[in-house]
Amino acid sequence: MLFQRRLLLFWLPFSCLAAPPLSVTALTLHQYEGGPPLGPAFRFGRGESVFVRYRVVGFARSKDQRVHLECMLEALDERGLRLVPAQRQTVETELAPQDKDWAPVVRHEFVIPPLLDPGTYRIVVAVEDKLSGAKARAETSFLVRGPTVEPSPVLVARNFRFLKGEEGPAVEGAPVFLRGETLWARFEITGYRIGEDNRIEVEYGLSVLGATGKEIYSEPVAAAERSNPFYPHRYLPGILSLDLKKAEPGDYTLVLRIRDLVGNQQYEERYPFQVR
Repeated sequence: MLFQRRLLLFWLPFSCLAAPPLSVTALTLHQYEGGPPLGPAFRFGRGESVFVRYRVVGFARSKDQRVHLECMLEALDERGLRLVPAQRQTVETELAPQDKDWAPVVRHEFVIPPLLDPGTYRIVVAVEDKLSGAKARAETSFLVRGPTVEPSPVLVARNFRFLKGEEGPAVEGAPVFLRGETLWARFEITGYRIGEDNRIEVEYGLSVLGATGKEIYSEPVAAAERSNPFYPHRYLPGILSLDLKKAEPGDYTLVLRIRDLVGNQQYEERYPFQVR
């Protein structure tokens, strides 16, 4: 009996030394490859790259010291929609005896959609150990900065502004231009319908009315957007230019017309301006 009790005490500590579970650790975000980890308050710009780095521990090893992991990254909005296609990486290697403390460092990179709304987004990392069947997940969030465009249930142009040049600034007060200048205007289009496979078909044009209301210039289709983006754009940027070299001094009206071909919607708005 005494021998049995001593045997039990001898084996008990070793039976408790179970292998650690598969897990993702040290999940960090970076502004560029090899850059320092970013804090939670950092805000990425739209169209910028996000670099992701993490380690995987607790994985199994085969008898011949092989490792086989499948890693996946998803960047998601608040609705759970993917911002970019899921990224997958395979970690498959054979370890040497001196690699007993080795753990893979996995890196991903993706580009933030250029028309993403400002806000908070999620990154989800999932790892599967193909040898043991174990799975692990980790999650973090990141912030995106940018202008806010108010949504609309119907087709509309938001934030229309005349500009002093192609890149601005916006004209303050009554829009007055000199003869010979180029009139520039910017706006955002929203409220259009998104078709199958995120199909977008929006076009816009302009016309100019003189002081009597008579049309003196027309460009029915000044620009068009026909695309199937992976992540659906909630709004589209618009820009117009008008050469005023031949414009006589006086009052004019710019008429903006937008057509949503998917949703069969039309929008029209008028914006007065002067030429001196």
